[in-house]
Parts: sequence; structure tokens; C-alpha cells
Amino acid sequence: MGSYLHTMVRVRNLEASIAFYALLGMRELRRREVPEGKYTLVFIGYGDNAAGQAEIELTYNWGQDDGYEVGTGFGHFAVGAPDVAAMVEAVRAGGGKVTREAGPVKFGTTVIAFVEDPDGYKIELIQRG
Repeated sequence: MGSYLHTMVRVRNLEASIAFYALLGMRELRRREVPEGKYTLVFIGYGDNAAGQAEIELTYNWGQDDGYEVGTGFGHFAVGAPDVAAMVEAVRAGGGKVTREAGPVKFGTTVIAFVEDPDGYKIELIQRG
């Protein structure tokens, strides 16, 4: 049996992306500079990831500052939070983009919201006890 380790996304501004995900409570877990390949990898997640939760791998290709196409196949990341409305306000206060305010999912009661990171990747915030 395997385990889900991480999702990799390419970013145009590594520090702006790290700052955005910090608004969601994530932090840099480890970083790897690869001068031969002209790229930097930063893995972000929660706490020290001792529980082995999935992480996000932010990949910055040196000199690729024009950005990338998000594509039509990508949907969103999902992040659980005890207070989605408070997380939305933290994103807004930090200059992040809120695309759906906190509220119940259509035809249900679970509270969700959507925000976007600096590269346009969508993050669904889902309220969890």
C-alpha cells in the first residue's frame, strides 16, 4: 500500500507563494536548491509534518518569471480549517484573492470558501471540527 506524498506546482515568485500559503497556516518544511538544473524546490505543509500529511511542492524554475498556464485539468487544492471565515479574512488581510466567501456548500451544510494563490491556483477551504 502506498501513501500520498505531495502535489507539485510551478510558481513564478517563490517568496510570494510561501507568504500566501503562510496565510493558510502552512510553513516551509524543507528547501532544495539545484543550481545544475536552475531550479528551487520548497515543500510546504503543516507543523513539522510528523504525521506524514500530504505536502505542496513549490517549484521555481530560475528565470521563469512570466508564469505558467494553470490549465483546464487542474481543479483545486483542499485545506481543512476549524474556522473558514477567519481563514478567509486572514487571506484578505494578507492581500490574497478571495473568490468565494465562506458559507454553506450548495445543497448542503458544510462551510466552504475558495481563495487563489499568487499564481491563480484555487484552494478550497473546508470547515472541519
